[in-house]
Amino acid sequence: MGYRLILFALLIPFFAAAQTGGQTSYTFTNIPSNARLVGLGGVNVSLANEDVNLAFSNPALSGDTLSGLASFSYLDYFADAGIVTAIYQHDFGKFGSWFLGVNHLDYGEFDSYDATGADLGSFDAGETQLILGSNHTIGVFTLGASLKFLNSNIGGFSSSALALDMGGIFNHPTKQFTVGLVFKNVGVILSDYSDASDSRLPFDIHVGTTIKPEYMPFRFSLTGYNLTDGDIAYFDPNNSSDEEEPGALDKVLRHVNVGVELLLSKNINLRFGYNHLVRQELKLPDTGGGAGFSYGLMFKVKAFEFSYSRGGYHAAGGSNSFTLTANTNKFFKNRRS
Repeated sequence: MGYRLILFALLIPFFAAAQTGGQTSYTFTNIPSNARLVGLGGVNVSLANEDVNLAFSNPALSGDTLSGLASFSYLDYFADAGIVTAIYQHDFGKFGSWFLGVNHLDYGEFDSYDATGADLGSFDAGETQLILGSNHTIGVFTLGASLKFLNSNIGGFSSSALALDMGGIFNHPTKQFTVGLVFKNVGVILSDYSDASDSRLPFDIHVGTTIKPEYMPFRFSLTGYNLTDGDIAYFDPNNSSDEEEPGALDKVLRHVNVGVELLLSKNINLRFGYNHLVRQELKLPDTGGGAGFSYGLMFKVKAFEFSYSRGGYHAAGGSNSFTLTANTNKFFKNRRS
């Protein structure tokens, strides 16, 4: 099965060669679209063999134990915007276990006007990614790759791209401790919005760790992201408000996401997350509200797993995410019996 990963690795230089300059597009791929990810703060690349949806975050997270799982998620984002996600993983025997997923962001309907203010009617906008990937375990390491086709269609202007995610996981042989690393969105623009456009993919490197202390019902995750950019803090020195320029520690923490799970039982757990970048960038001058904080709940009933999370993306409110995952292996087992 290792030949599949070798093939993906050989494609990286070809994809990387085309990724220079221009404006970043397809940033919708960074939106946490499933309930577990929303509840844990929005970023995680180290929570292995727990959720097939996390293959969107790191292709190495979806191990063979998740084969036969099908999942559907919906994120009620902002205004009329919503994100629908579906993914399924299947074991093909000697060809390994593969996952296939789709993620679509619908921005809703917009009114259109010309330069004079005349009504031109309305238009729709949306962006979609399709992923196909696999992974392979060698000892304590799991390597994974996913090939992604991206499409963006906004008001009659469209763009498409081909991208690759390459990730790895270290699993401690005796402890519940993992370390994850992923290179995201290495690729090439196939067609741009217009002849004047010069788009590029949102390439990034994520690294993180997850640990469950032996005698505690908690599982902790710490993830670093936006590691290809140094200072991501926005500060306008000409702003008339009393806002102070972010300090060094504040700037570092904007690259960090914290997630905690309270494991009440095998079938029930609670999730909490904190994202400092979201907190600092989306809070109001006089109050932060719930910006940056998230929480969620998961419970299992027979072959089904239900998840709900709420992410605080602004002081004025948040977004709700729902995920339903079904274990199709149990369906087929019941039919055979």
